[in-house]
Amino acid sequence: MAKVAKRIQKVREGIDPTKLIALTDAISLVKDRATAKFDETIEIAMNLGVDPRHADQMVRGVVNLPNGTGRDVRVAVFARGAKADEAKAAGADVVGAEDLVEIVQGGKIDFDRCIATPDMMPLVGRLGKVLGPRGMMPNPKVGTVTMDVAGAVKASKGGAVEFRVEKAGIIHAGIGKASFDAKALEENIKAFADAVVKAKPAGAKGNYVKRVALSSTMGPGVRVEPSTVLA
Repeated sequence: MAKVAKRIQKVREGIDPTKLIALTDAISLVKDRATAKFDETIEIAMNLGVDPRHADQMVRGVVNLPNGTGRDVRVAVFARGAKADEAKAAGADVVGAEDLVEIVQGGKIDFDRCIATPDMMPLVGRLGKVLGPRGMMPNPKVGTVTMDVAGAVKASKGGAVEFRVEKAGIIHAGIGKASFDAKALEENIKAFADAVVKAKPAGAKGNYVKRVALSSTMGPGVRVEPSTVLA
């Protein structure tokens, strides 16, 4: 415990939790403090001026990060026939129909992202209670219910990140790895923030992006001046 406390104290040195700093400086601070024995994920948290309990204030979407996420994303596709073949050829990790529904209902979810052709949705709808809470239910608004399964698989593998605002008006997402260079992280962060801004709902009033913070998996949060992220 003493070692853990000492490490936490060390990574927090030089960080003022009340101070807003420019994006480039925030990236440097977060990268310097990502000292775990694995390649930590760099995460962004955006506090938005919305109340997602109201339908006209829900924020969700998908963005293709220009430099990928650094993650090996496992993709499942619900499809039949030629579309199933297309999904396999595009690199999908799991492909199926009724058989895949049974596997998921049995509690085995060996994938990170889920795609379905429109005709499969009555079947996939049975998995709402399983996939919904995990944020993995296919949805046409984010391109995961589509006839272009090959394109969706390639996008998922290449750095597509879904986002959805949580109850408190916060959006979290992994936008790269600590091993990424600062420029790649900055490009990813700005692409993500731009997508969130473009997804601003009609019901949002006043200041939309209230706070922005960056952190690594094991590191402290660093508050970022929003204008440097949205520029």
